[in-house]
Amino acid sequence: MVRTRQGEQLDTWLAKVASSSLPEFQKFASGIERDKAAVIAGLTLPYSNGLVEGQVNRLKLIKRMMYGRASFPLLRQRVLHAA
Repeated sequence: MVRTRQGEQLDTWLAKVASSSLPEFQKFASGIERDKAAVIAGLTLPYSNGLVEGQVNRLKLIKRMMYGRASFPLLRQRVLHAA
């Protein structure tokens, strides 16, 4: 379902989990039910926030490297000129 983006099968899967005797899956399914619209959107839409998360990771790395070394203007210059 996840790799092939078949979010329309989510209801069928949730019904199977509800009828199973696995409490771990039932707890997981109840969490999915709470935010079902977002889960279906994630399983069907081709959009991703991967690029944004990559930029955030890069900025945090630069910030960690600069910790305790200099003031904000130098940190700002390093972020702006980092490739």
